[in-house]
Amino acid sequence: MSWSDAIWVFLAISLLQPLLLQRYLDTRRRFLIARLEKRRGSRVILLVHRQETMRLLGFPLLRYIDVNDSEEVLRAIQLTDPDVPLDLILQTPGGLALAALQIARALKARNAPVTVFVPHYAMSGGTLIALAASGIVLSPHAVLGPIDPQIGEYPAATFLKVVQQKEPADLDDETLIKADIASKALRQIRDAVAGLLAGRHDEERCFEIATALTEGRWTHDFPIFSEFATELGLNVSTAMPAEILELMLLYPQPVRGGGGGVEYLPGHRHKPVARP
Repeated sequence: MSWSDAIWVFLAISLLQPLLLQRYLDTRRRFLIARLEKRRGSRVILLVHRQETMRLLGFPLLRYIDVNDSEEVLRAIQLTDPDVPLDLILQTPGGLALAALQIARALKARNAPVTVFVPHYAMSGGTLIALAASGIVLSPHAVLGPIDPQIGEYPAATFLKVVQQKEPADLDDETLIKADIASKALRQIRDAVAGLLAGRHDEERCFEIATALTEGRWTHDFPIFSEFATELGLNVSTAMPAEILELMLLYPQPVRGGGGGVEYLPGHRHKPVARP
């Protein structure tokens, strides 16, 4: 084989490697999903956003819950008999409130049990979806987050606070307009959350939980761990099935420029057995 032939072979392998890897990941995912569905007798749906740091032509390519996601999830639900349990695996920073609420309402309307599994985090719109489930399963250090609406890059509650602290004459029209939108957004999302919680608590308790999650009491990235979620009144467990954690390994974070910051040798580590 000449040097030119070797170079062409190398280029061909380099081009095919990502395709072969993706084909392998797809095959393994389908196998694990089928195995999990068989063991639990359920329909398994994954909503996984792992591309938050991926870049295209130097610009960040952000992945959040959008209308395409809601369409796909709703289609999967429509293809599932009403009496078949649903298992939804969530890994997302949140996203469009409309899309998240569409998914949440579809889950809430199910006759059969709906379980949401959160291996790492389901923030904002992800938490909104989780609230519609019969039960939420978090990994021991996984988190949910507040659902307070955002107006542009700022929390809606902050606009209302500014309006309360200043005289109307000291505010420009844009701030007043955003404050009006913020007031409506806060009321709408609070009522939506209370509706998702209905039937699991009395009306007053549903309103209290909804208010706590939506009023801007915490920053938008405040982590709600399982203990705090239980205190709030959410039906939370930490019995995360090993298959789901194994499945998440097949959704790797795209490689960032400069390489990742975490590295370790694979495999489980056991305590060495003392030898005489």
